[in-house]
Amino acid sequence: MDDVDAVQAQIARNMLTSGDFVTARLDGIPYLEKAPLIYWLIAGSFKIFGATDWAARIPMVLAAIALAWLTTAFGMWAFGRRAGFYAGLCMSTCFGLFLFTRILIPDVMLTASIALSMWAFLRAIDEAERRPRWWAFVLAASLGTSLLFKSLVGVVFPVAAALIYLAVTRQLFDAKVWKRLHPLSGLLVALLIAAPWHVIAALRNPPYFEFTMRSAPGEYHGFLWFYFINEQLLRFLNMRYPRDYDTVPRLYFWLFHLLWLFPWSVYFPAVVKLSFKPSDRAGKARLLALCWAGFILVFFTFSTTQEYYSMPCYPALALLLGSAMAAGGNWIRYGTRVLCGIFIVAAGTVLTLYFLAWNLPTPGDISAALSSNPGAYKLSLGHMEDLTIASFAYLRLPLLVAAAAFLVGAAGTFRARGQRAFLAIALMAILFFQAARIAMAAFDPFLSSRPLAEALRRAPSGTLIVDHHYYTFSSIFFYTNRDALLLNGRFNNLVYGSYAPGAPNIFIDDAQWKTVWLAPERYYLVITRSAAERLKNLVDPRLLTTVAESGGKLLLTNHPVVQ
Repeated sequence: MDDVDAVQAQIARNMLTSGDFVTARLDGIPYLEKAPLIYWLIAGSFKIFGATDWAARIPMVLAAIALAWLTTAFGMWAFGRRAGFYAGLCMSTCFGLFLFTRILIPDVMLTASIALSMWAFLRAIDEAERRPRWWAFVLAASLGTSLLFKSLVGVVFPVAAALIYLAVTRQLFDAKVWKRLHPLSGLLVALLIAAPWHVIAALRNPPYFEFTMRSAPGEYHGFLWFYFINEQLLRFLNMRYPRDYDTVPRLYFWLFHLLWLFPWSVYFPAVVKLSFKPSDRAGKARLLALCWAGFILVFFTFSTTQEYYSMPCYPALALLLGSAMAAGGNWIRYGTRVLCGIFIVAAGTVLTLYFLAWNLPTPGDISAALSSNPGAYKLSLGHMEDLTIASFAYLRLPLLVAAAAFLVGAAGTFRARGQRAFLAIALMAILFFQAARIAMAAFDPFLSSRPLAEALRRAPSGTLIVDHHYYTFSSIFFYTNRDALLLNGRFNNLVYGSYAPGAPNIFIDDAQWKTVWLAPERYYLVITRSAAERLKNLVDPRLLTTVAESGGKLLLTNHPVVQ
């Protein structure tokens, strides 16, 4: 897809083809804001399977599987087989995990690494554990790995949660506990894993020591300043430049967790009834999970945030839910009844939409039937507001599958209780995810520029120009594997690296575009249909030959294409 999805994949391919696995680049511009491990994993997948879109997703799939297994194993060790199984079921079939693994972001990998850190910490300090040194090593190694997934938060989250837990249990100054954790050797292990890349990246992208709190356009302070001060400190304080991100309102951020952990979030009231006294292994694990989830949620309450930033707390919440589900009780029964009602209403709503769109035509692709609500796009599900009754005509099959999923869930929770109900709920989620997957295929022309890229690959050779920002049409770069000039695109993620020494001059304005468009050489331009209207004020409309159109986006050229 366009945006960050294809960006991550193309960075990995650029690393693989250039041999430079230190400095990420987009269109030749240094891209210094992200940790590299996700790029390395995708590049490794490309090396084995080839540079394809499905190969780019293999590390994400493996990370999601690892996260589900870790949550299950952690739960079984702490609470027993049944509770561990339920915790893994919650983790693997919650809506948030599905939604936030549709795009290539490292958060699921970070979440798995943090979950391993938390489990290793609890096992290392467990007096009944016969191999505490091994678990201390696992803790240190996972912390170092987390640094390479998403920088400082990969260490701050688990370390803060562990320190809060030790303080609450009055073990913070217990020498025996710290001896079992081996902090000095653990620090060495974490540094051996994470420090080399940071050092080499700093050496290759000077200056080395800039400590200004000023973040402004046209200034370049090297890798260390941008990566740590701008991307960590100033982003937390909402002072970062460029301000190419939105933040979710605090109330929405908290309430959305009912959706991200759905359908299992209906059982949250039962968690309150659990014992958090650290008198046994189960109580210790619940208390740690509470410290773990609580710190992350409070942290992002005071920081700029996106919905998926809190994914590292999902395993903690899944552990608490699994423990509560295994314990049973009235709140679990009430939750199951609530779910049954939700499923019945959802099935009725989906079937109503299906019949309303039954006879509606489906010309072109789904983009023709969507509305536009840019103000809502700061939310992950903001594009849901674009849906119209006419757009559901393109989604008849996923509507039927979704209705079947909700009916299965309703039937399975109507009379069944306990494990049978939980398995029916999980089956509902799996079927619903298939409906969502089919729907995403219908949205492909709108979410991706792949049809334009395929048309460009078949067209005569020429220089590519992309309007606006790299992210807007990033899949063009991935599917064609070529660089391009960016028309009025020197802003957001690429602006800082564009001022780095030796960065290529790939940015042009309207006047420069007009000059090259009138040249005898062939040029191509990728642009949205709405933005293309302004070009008619710059050149004769007859010089705007449409090569392909898809999803409200155009591929234009300045000379006719002979078929």
